[in-house]
Amino acid sequence: MKQSQYFIPTLKDVSNDVQMTSHKLMLRAGLMRSIGAGIFSWLPLGWRVIEKIKKVLQEEMNKIGGQEFHLPALNPIEYWEETGRVEAMGDVMFHIKNRDGLVLAPTHEEIIALHAKQHISSYRDMPMVWYQIQSKFRNEPRPRSGVLRGRQFFMKDSYSLDTSFENLDISYDKHYNAYKSIFDRCGIKYFIVGASSGAMGGSKSQEFMVESDFGEDVCAISDSGYAANIEVATSDLKAIERNKDNFEAEIFETPKSKTIDDLVKDFDLDEQICAKSLIYIVDKKAVMILMRGNDELNISKVESFFATTDIRPAHDEEILEITGAKAGSLGPINLLKNIDVYADNLLMNCNGLVSGANKTGYHYKNIDLDRDAKIAKYQDFRTVQSGEPDIIDGSTISVVKAIELGHIFKLGTKYSDAMGAKFLDTDGKEKSIVMGSYGIGVERIAACFIEQSSDDNGIIWNKELAPFDVHIVGINTHKDQTVSDYCDELYSKFNSENIEVLYDDRDVSPGFKFKDADLIGTPIQIIVGSRSLKEDLVEVKIRKNSEKIMIKTNKILDFIKNN
Repeated sequence: MKQSQYFIPTLKDVSNDVQMTSHKLMLRAGLMRSIGAGIFSWLPLGWRVIEKIKKVLQEEMNKIGGQEFHLPALNPIEYWEETGRVEAMGDVMFHIKNRDGLVLAPTHEEIIALHAKQHISSYRDMPMVWYQIQSKFRNEPRPRSGVLRGRQFFMKDSYSLDTSFENLDISYDKHYNAYKSIFDRCGIKYFIVGASSGAMGGSKSQEFMVESDFGEDVCAISDSGYAANIEVATSDLKAIERNKDNFEAEIFETPKSKTIDDLVKDFDLDEQICAKSLIYIVDKKAVMILMRGNDELNISKVESFFATTDIRPAHDEEILEITGAKAGSLGPINLLKNIDVYADNLLMNCNGLVSGANKTGYHYKNIDLDRDAKIAKYQDFRTVQSGEPDIIDGSTISVVKAIELGHIFKLGTKYSDAMGAKFLDTDGKEKSIVMGSYGIGVERIAACFIEQSSDDNGIIWNKELAPFDVHIVGINTHKDQTVSDYCDELYSKFNSENIEVLYDDRDVSPGFKFKDADLIGTPIQIIVGSRSLKEDLVEVKIRKNSEKIMIKTNKILDFIKNN
């Protein structure tokens, strides 16, 4: 492609509002343009990168037996109502206002289950892996960081259909390994974490993550190899040991102490023996959850424990009606209403605790949870913090921000049960199809690669994702016919050999061409000038390390083929 005829609107600068490196470079290198919050147009150079990513995805999915579909983005809402995900998706789902009963699909589990119901009837019809690479639509409330938070975006989503959970394990592992191959081929440094299934449901999920200060996911990692999304991360902290002295619970006045910090300061208490009492409404039923000190409640763990997303903090008037006290004086003793009380594992069977007395301005001390309270169950409800020991060998946990590249789920029969997707097994009995779901953000691959492979001058593409294999930079081609003729000859040779080439034949200064070449980031630049041609040489620049090599003109084709 001749650059004078190719649309690459490079920019010297971008708005100060653009903070993320990949966002800046995608704009400056002319890969894409924004037309609204979270809505982007891919320009020719950027689209070539997307096509390269899609090629990697297709090849790796086909290796595990994937069959490519193209499913409609426009979905009848009734299928989403059958699985109960209209409420679960909430405002994330786009609804069509001028045509009732239609939504824009944020994902396609329902439609896959529908087609499975229509056409799969026997165990002989499985296993199946169906996938697509298609636009998805989500009403992202905070569209930012360029293509990482888009309202319309490309996703590779695949779905496995199996006869049993044992066979689902096989399909899941195939996807796990395929994802590793995809990200390895794309040249991205990533780590894999255990994750919450959230609104997707299912028994197990893992995320493929890239560490980044701009990430909106938070993960706990350690040198031992432990890695988990903060939504499910655990540490090896031990429960508070019981005191040998076990005094009777005693009420005391705390008129100014409304928080754990207040109690610690006002009464010189150890934060760890202060139990924070939280009232939540779970599936319209009130529960109390006890936490140690200032430990943070992990809502994802609460959702997983209760198997529902219908969870919210109780309102002030509800708290008063349930406990008889205002927030800040709540505890597990003398509740007005009989509600279930749950406690975090770090409080298991503890005594000597301080917690609210359910009387505004008062607390109890010397609480023995075994003696004074009825705990329905102990569970890990807390959010892990940096500095805690991990569960593998006690290595120190670091809590880092990360970008989610891909997510794989063992769905089980949630969607097939709801949609009635069943089959006859070998024993002649009707059973629900066992499903898995596996997603990759296509644009996120491009953005994460640029985050990890760029410098002050621009993008540094690898061979797998580069929009072009080689970039010919002709010096003064409009003034020097010898240079122009050689560049044209080289350009023709590369095209005949199916080497993807960008040829900068523009009538602009050499410095301008060099800056654009580094900004665009093609792996190999061939710089053709009159001085080197006189010696039958051309200069080759390796973009990755800026190494410059002089190559004989008759050897350049072989060099490119071998590099």
